[in-house]
Amino acid sequence: MIRGLTRAGIGHIASNEQFIVYAVQFGFQSVDLNPADLIREVGMEKALHLLESNNIVLGSFDMPVDWRSTEEAFLEGLPALVEQAKAAKLLGGNKCCTYILPSTDQDVAPFMIAATRRLRLCADILAAYGIRFGLEFVGSWHLREEWANPFIWTLDDTLAWIDTIQARNVGLLFDSYHWHTNGLGTEAILKLKPEQIVHVHLNDAKNWAISELMDGDRLYPGEGAIDLTGFLSSLGKIGYKDVVAQEVLSPLAAEQESTQLLARSQAGFNKAFAGI
Repeated sequence: MIRGLTRAGIGHIASNEQFIVYAVQFGFQSVDLNPADLIREVGMEKALHLLESNNIVLGSFDMPVDWRSTEEAFLEGLPALVEQAKAAKLLGGNKCCTYILPSTDQDVAPFMIAATRRLRLCADILAAYGIRFGLEFVGSWHLREEWANPFIWTLDDTLAWIDTIQARNVGLLFDSYHWHTNGLGTEAILKLKPEQIVHVHLNDAKNWAISELMDGDRLYPGEGAIDLTGFLSSLGKIGYKDVVAQEVLSPLAAEQESTQLLARSQAGFNKAFAGI
């Protein structure tokens, strides 16, 4: 598996170029970033050189389209999706991801109909550029009641929705925190096929009841209660060989220097991967 890095949990990084340099310095092999921003920042030639000379690949970029609110907002975001998809293809990237909030203030039936249509269109646009599309279920209990109506937060429901969207390039963004907050074990991973997984996030959780865990208060890998050895070993057993990216949503990111947080991330990955 490829060790990846997101900007979550590593403090303020001044530029994408610095982000790439730090990723390499601290032993990561992939970066999640906006490919169009990287090209705007340093130019196409230097962007390719930064990646190739450092032997680092693009992981995933975030879905730039607001598919959760109005039709107008959704349509306004589509040009940015095309721009990022084009840029990702030029830089060798092949993944885009978004998250599913587990509750909504909208009436669920019309929201599901609209969201399915919108995500299918996004998937079709991404497919034209050879890009896979990952949907992340969010298991955090407090978010299930944050808005008026419950929506999707389980692995099985997400897989069912992916089947309903009916686009061959759509799969899972599989996050260890949401696996844990769903109360899932390794058997749930072993039932999956590697092609069902687009991207993976790695982080850890406090040793609290899962119903009390807050989405924005995670721990660095290897510092908490999640069975990350079982998580990673199971992914390996089913044949997943792609990116596992650190994503730590934590207030610590505003309190420590980036190099300290990156070192902590590196140590956490070394610990988590040592057991597999």
